[in-house]
Amino acid sequence: MTHAIEVADLGVRFRRNRRGSRSFKDLFAGSNRRSRPGEFWALRDVSFTVAPGESIGVVGRNGQGKSTLLKLVAGVLLPDEGSVRVNGGVAPLIEITGGFVGDLTVRENVRLTSGLHGMPRAEVSRRFDGIIDFAELDDFVDTPYKHLSNGMKVRLAFSVVSQLEEPILLVDEVLAVGDKAFREKCYTRIDELLADGRTLFFVSHSERDLRRFCERGLYLDKGRLSMDASIGEVLDRYNADYNGG
Repeated sequence: MTHAIEVADLGVRFRRNRRGSRSFKDLFAGSNRRSRPGEFWALRDVSFTVAPGESIGVVGRNGQGKSTLLKLVAGVLLPDEGSVRVNGGVAPLIEITGGFVGDLTVRENVRLTSGLHGMPRAEVSRRFDGIIDFAELDDFVDTPYKHLSNGMKVRLAFSVVSQLEEPILLVDEVLAVGDKAFREKCYTRIDELLADGRTLFFVSHSERDLRRFCERGLYLDKGRLSMDASIGEVLDRYNADYNGG
């Protein structure tokens, strides 16, 4: 069977209290399993596969590597060791308001962002009214993006990305933002995508959301995969570890 996502012996390291990337010397030196001074492993020896249509929730405390893992799957980061293979396009709902241009209008940003994600121009035109209506921005179509409130920006970004027809949906805490009514719209839209057979890779601190959308859980602890089981079992273990159970 061809997996939607294949992760093997994955590792990535970052600098502590420093900015900037590794030098060319570091890059050409190849994989070195020892950390250099000032570096730490955000993820280490992580392996798992995700089947097409499966819904996976990633669980763990802050700083355990959850968002880093999501960015590796999205192709935003490259691993220092091991591999990530994604079979199919991804619709990334991560750092959700990134990628929009402040001086462009809402209309221009929808066309630009949808095009950059590979949506044909004719398809963007066909879906445009629906994107704006979902985002509740009918009165702001020709307003520069930089003048939108944070809530408006989130609604626009979710509306654009959730219209992409990619088979794999990557979600990082997007449902924690926005008002209650808009969150319910997001819930309904994700339910529709899952019913359509999409694969979901979901990072969240919301136990309610994880139980609603996910069948299986990955528990990350100190950058390593501590448990891979049903979402209920993973959440029970997580709660026991951190609530004195």
